[in-house]
Amino acid sequence: MQTTDPAAPAPRPLVSIRGLHVTLPRGAERRHAVEAVGFDLHAGEILCVVGESGSGKSLTAAALMRLLPRGVAVTQGTIDVDGTDLLALSEEAMRDWRGRRLGMIFQEPMTALNPIMKVGAQIDEVLRVHSDLDAAARGRRVIELMDAVGLPTPHLLKDSYPFRLSGGQRQRIMIAMALALEPRVLIADEPTTALDVTTQKQILALIRDLQARTGMAVLFITHDFGVVAEIAHRVVVMQEGRIVEQGLAAEVLERPSHPYTRKLIAAVPRLETHDRAIAAAPAPLLSVRNLSKAYVSAGGLFTRGRRVRAVNDVSFDIAPGETLGVVGESGSGKSTLGRLVIRLLERDGGEIRFDGADFGAARGRALHASRRMIQMVFQDPYASLNPRKRVGRLVADGPIAYGEPRDAAMDRARELLRLVGLDAAAVDRYPHEFSGGQRQRIAIARALALEPRLLIADEPVSALDVSVQAQVLELFNEIRTRLGLAMLFITHDLRVAANVADRIAVMRAGEIVELDAAERVFASPRHPYTRDLLDAIPGRERLAARA
Repeated sequence: MQTTDPAAPAPRPLVSIRGLHVTLPRGAERRHAVEAVGFDLHAGEILCVVGESGSGKSLTAAALMRLLPRGVAVTQGTIDVDGTDLLALSEEAMRDWRGRRLGMIFQEPMTALNPIMKVGAQIDEVLRVHSDLDAAARGRRVIELMDAVGLPTPHLLKDSYPFRLSGGQRQRIMIAMALALEPRVLIADEPTTALDVTTQKQILALIRDLQARTGMAVLFITHDFGVVAEIAHRVVVMQEGRIVEQGLAAEVLERPSHPYTRKLIAAVPRLETHDRAIAAAPAPLLSVRNLSKAYVSAGGLFTRGRRVRAVNDVSFDIAPGETLGVVGESGSGKSTLGRLVIRLLERDGGEIRFDGADFGAARGRALHASRRMIQMVFQDPYASLNPRKRVGRLVADGPIAYGEPRDAAMDRARELLRLVGLDAAAVDRYPHEFSGGQRQRIAIARALALEPRLLIADEPVSALDVSVQAQVLELFNEIRTRLGLAMLFITHDLRVAANVADRIAVMRAGEIVELDAAERVFASPRHPYTRDLLDAIPGRERLAARA
């Protein structure tokens, strides 16, 4: 970013927010979601707003778009964009501003995109509502936009439904929609949070390139200082609705002044492996040989479905007390592998042996008895915890299903909740009363209730704030040390794998392309794909230099 003559007057900001207060409904944990927030955003600038869940960063962006949830309102302050007070506009006038002058990329494209509408038609709808282009011109513009955001064969892809696309492709469709009317301000709300590192790198590079070419201003919401190091010109740090620090990205990264900023930077996982002695065992706890699983993709009206190998001839062992990290991009087969091991999916071929027994061949009562020794923690605790059951019953259900008396199971649930850092009183509350990190702790407690010997963790921290992520990773390390658990830890983030894994298996297109001790994989990766994954980690060099 170019510097200016300090004696020259500063250019007028494109966006100027002053004294913004966003008030929550009665009964909320605090009165204001956003309190006395003020900052400027200039044309040609990328401003990152950083903070944990509940810091007010997304509601600040929603206030700028005037898309606040029902019951939440701006009660004080001004939002000036290019000389216009947005808070003084009628709703009809504001609708014209959205799209034309303000564009927004949402965090989760699957909830923002219409699942029963083709993606090309969804981009076309923006143009039809907000422009005077005829159908033919709109069709050409749709192809131009899809091509501009790096989507392959846009003339074919435009007729796809969102569920047919990968996460990165869906996010590119969202970017195309946001850019359709060439807005002067682009708001990106956590657009890369759930993406694997290579897709994340591509999306960040795309936003940075589009911003440089068009000169638009970008307000980028994130909880990850790795992203800040990769993309930001300036940074605003928010905590509990207030700004605690702001400045040039280089200054904030290298000389953070507020303890909260230092905490967030310190919480970013780094490629630091930890030596941990594992007792020699005469035989592996889990032994997988030549495991395979294929799917047949849906065909079109005149085309046949294609056979896709999700897991192809995969073999590995896990020793008692060992953690094997499985890393790779979305679609590499790592989550399918975890589900095959625990028998939530049936394999096409191969062998799964657990503690010497043929777990893959077990049926009926034998399978039921064996399954308690292998438990799983899923990526999304919102989806994996029954919202209608109290937490105590969620944790106790497993032991009760295996014949443990209810009172004893509930006592065990209280003990486990304390083990994962929650108050025993949590047994009487429902999942929605907890934060995302707390819900994941409940999911871990539930998985431990049957005293398993192997824990499969499928992307258990990918959707969590970096500080909460650090706490949950520390909890995993503490639990495996205290209980002697073996783990199959699945993640797309090599930094996370470095924090927990003794060995690393790198998966690509259903196959393990590298398997070695964690320190060797990170220090001297043998496979080009592993090197690509390491190079894609956002802000890796900048944060490593600071550390």
